[in-house]
Amino acid sequence: MRNRLIVMARAPRYGVGKRRLAAGAGELAAWRFQRLNLLRLLRCLGRDPRWQLSVAVTPDRGRLPSGAGHIARQPQGQGDLGARMARALAHAPTGPIVLIGADIPDVRPAEVARAFHLLGANDWVFGPAEDGGYWLIGARRRPRLRLPFAGVRWSHPQTLADTLANLKDQRVGLVAQLADVDEASDLERLERDRLRWDRLMRDR
Repeated sequence: MRNRLIVMARAPRYGVGKRRLAAGAGELAAWRFQRLNLLRLLRCLGRDPRWQLSVAVTPDRGRLPSGAGHIARQPQGQGDLGARMARALAHAPTGPIVLIGADIPDVRPAEVARAFHLLGANDWVFGPAEDGGYWLIGARRRPRLRLPFAGVRWSHPQTLADTLANLKDQRVGLVAQLADVDEASDLERLERDRLRWDRLMRDR
């Protein structure tokens, strides 16, 4: 059973998405970050033979940036984040599956590979985010997969805690905690470290 990796992404459009980032950093900076980081992720992770990569896009007919290459895409559908992740998990073929967000600059193939490795001994795996959410969720799929999203407060400091509370009788592994870019201060911190930013962009 092949490992499957799905990037949950909003199709980059000027003036749409990353509203908190745009409010502080401007529409151009928010659009540029969305576009560049998504391209970097797809190019970096799409070359790895350890998994099959696809993108779950919102809106459903949204277009990926030019330069993304020939990567399979699927619609996220309607509903909150939990409903959209549940759809991606439920509709994928049987086998280990990992979902990641598209706004985490420090995602590397090694962390994704570790997530799949942990699914060998765990039912679920999570990558905690610094804001209390998670940048990665993975499942060792079985014929019937009980999803852990009921009652979860999304975009909340307790998002990960709420999700884990639904998995008390399941084995759960954790990979590294990473930071996403939601606010202007997050982007400023990234850009202040010019060497890190340049390295991230070279990884595209």
